[in-house]
Amino acid sequence: TRDGVTAEQKAQIVAEMTGTLQRVLGKRPEHTHIVIDEVEPENWGFAGVLTTEYRKRND
Repeated sequence: TRDGVTAEQKAQIVAEMTGTLQRVLGKRPEHTHIVIDEVEPENWGFAGVLTTEYRKRND
């Protein structure tokens, strides 16, 4: 979700995942694509309810 994740944090995720794929699988960085798919909380569910409702119940 978009819960306060910064562009800098996303850049770090991309860099670290790329490095991990290179080390573990031998993937070349120039052939590695990382997609960060941020889904709004009201567009997905958890434990049988929308995530927004789940968070309200468990905050």
